[in-house]
This record gives sequence, structure tokens and C-alpha cells, in this order.
Amino acid sequence: MPARRTHAVSSRKPSTRAEAATYVLRKLRLLFNTIKGHFREVEKKAGVAGAQVWALSVIRSQPDVGVSELARAMDIHQSTASNLLKPLLEKGMVVAGRAREDRRALRLRITRAGLAVLRKAPGPVTGVLPEVLSKLDLETLMRLDEDLEAVIALLDADRRGAKVPLGQP
Repeated sequence: MPARRTHAVSSRKPSTRAEAATYVLRKLRLLFNTIKGHFREVEKKAGVAGAQVWALSVIRSQPDVGVSELARAMDIHQSTASNLLKPLLEKGMVVAGRAREDRRALRLRITRAGLAVLRKAPGPVTGVLPEVLSKLDLETLMRLDEDLEAVIALLDADRRGAKVPLGQP
């Protein structure tokens, strides 16, 4: 994780709307740059993208997980999960077998190569943002959700982007 620089974000209360917007922008930059720094560190140490490390950790903790279950566990679209898996399968970090009950369904297992990647990866394997959010109390999360909803509405953001993990290759 990169060194923290607290001087970049002012603790002084803003006195104008423009100043408040600047303070929030700085905090968002700090947030995004911290997340990017974590993903760079993961990729540098583990050799795969952060989202792939997360997928490996889910597969390790849930042997024989299917692609749909993996997508649900990571809160991503099934096609995104499939795209994350392709290089892991090609590099031999994951193996896929057919389910006995439904020959169309794939069941995923981590290999020794995948376990070696997880051992090299700095934590948290789910990424720093999900980890930090999981530590916030419900009231804070609900307030943050409302406030972010207001920003998203003003951006007129494409909500499909919510199902694409940060740090995806």
C-alpha cells in the first residue's frame, strides 16, 4: 500500500460551496489513488489483476463454485466473471470441470499455481474499498449510499458500470 499523505486533504471546514467542492474532489482523488495504488501493488506482487486475485480467493474458499455463484460472490455480471476466469484458466491457476447434475455447468477449483498467486498477493484480496466499507456502521453506509446516489444522478451515469469490478484487467 502506498504511503499515506494526510496533508493533501484539509481538515479545515470550507467556507464556500466552491471550496467545499474542492475539498470533496481532493478526498475523491485520494480515495481513487489509494485504490489504484493497491491494485498496482497486487498486480506487481501477484502477477495478476486485483479482481482476478479476488476471484481466486472466492474459488479457494468455495471449491466447485460455478461461474454464476462466483459472479454473485463478487457482485459482478456473469459475463464479467467469465472474462476474469479466461486468463486464470489459460495460466493453469484454475481448472474447470463439468457438474455431475448438469453437464452444461462448470465447477471451478483453484490449482497449486493459483494458491501460489494468492500467497504472493497483498491483502485484502477483495480490494481495499470493499474491506473498508465492510467496517463502516450501517448508518454511515446508508448516508454514504444516499449521498453517492445524488452524485450518480447528476452524472447521469451508466449504471451497468456498477457491475464491473475496480482493478479489472
